[in-house]
Amino acid sequence: MNIEINHLDELDSAAEALLSFAGNEKIFAFEGEMGAGKTTFIKVLCQKLGVTAVVNSPTFSIVNEYAAPAHQVIYHFDFYRIKNLQEVFDIGYEEYFYSGNICLIEWPQRIGELLPETYIEVGITALSENKRSFTFTKIA
Repeated sequence: MNIEINHLDELDSAAEALLSFAGNEKIFAFEGEMGAGKTTFIKVLCQKLGVTAVVNSPTFSIVNEYAAPAHQVIYHFDFYRIKNLQEVFDIGYEEYFYSGNICLIEWPQRIGELLPETYIEVGITALSENKRSFTFTKIA
C-alpha cells in the first residue's frame, strides 16, 4: 500500500491507514533515511494507539516502553547506535518481539536476521520538507 501526504498535519491519516492495513500484526519495522520522519510518524502512531506519555526516540536506551489503554504496552526500539547483535541479545529482544505487544522498530536493517518471520515494513521517503511517501508491506 502506498500513501503520500503533502503536509505533516496529514500524518494522522497515514497512521490510521497503517493501523487498518496491519490488522492484527504487532511488529512494525520503520525504514527510511536519517531525517525522513520515522520518529515523528511513530509519535503520531502512538497517539492513535492511546499513548498519553511523551514519545521520544530511544536512541541511547535502545528501547522505550509506553503504556496504552487496556493494559497494553508498546515497545519502541531504535537500533541506529548498536555496534553488534550481541547488544540486541543483551537487552532480551526476544521477550519484547514475542511478547504479543506492539513493537515499533527504527533502523531494523541493523538487526535484520533477528526480525520475526512476519511483520509490517513501513518505508518512509521525504519528498520535500513537508511531503512524505509511505509504503506499507506485510513481510511473511
